[in-house]
Amino acid sequence: MEVKTYPIADVTLLVPRHIGDERGYFAETFRADIFATNCGEHRFVQDNESLSAKAGTIRGLHFQSDPHAQGKLVRCTAGALFDVAVDIRVGSPTYGQWVAETLTPQNGKQLWIPAGFAHGFCSLEPDTVICYKVAGGYYNAECDKGLAWNDPAIAIAWPSGADAETLSAKDRKQPLLADLPSYFTWSA
Repeated sequence: MEVKTYPIADVTLLVPRHIGDERGYFAETFRADIFATNCGEHRFVQDNESLSAKAGTIRGLHFQSDPHAQGKLVRCTAGALFDVAVDIRVGSPTYGQWVAETLTPQNGKQLWIPAGFAHGFCSLEPDTVICYKVAGGYYNAECDKGLAWNDPAIAIAWPSGADAETLSAKDRKQPLLADLPSYFTWSA
């Protein structure tokens, strides 16, 4: 498995090796030892999946606050998606900065987004399926939080097909980073 890091600490890209022949391929999509070595020890508590029927569907930016904060190991099992992580750890040297990857079943890329980051994505193809392992806390409605997907202070370079009309009612009214309470604090 290939492991890549970013200028934003703690977000990690994991790329499983595809072993293929004329029948297709085989890939180890998760190994606890490799994950722990590169991303730290985390207890995964649930797996989530969502389908975006329309290309350009925007979901996010979402996170859960303490005591049910979550990390997510994200991959795409159908279609293609532009996946984004935004650092919301107050005091972090990269606070308000973002990283993104295009995830597809073909490239096998998986993005580790730890607690302290907001997560969102845009489907690039119809019938895109995102699957992610959740570490930390289970889903908790009271801790379910968000951040405006189009905050100009963050300036995410969303794909040209990103369609604001696809936003959920909840995502249409998320706060700007400047108005976000201090949910996470960075520690070196």
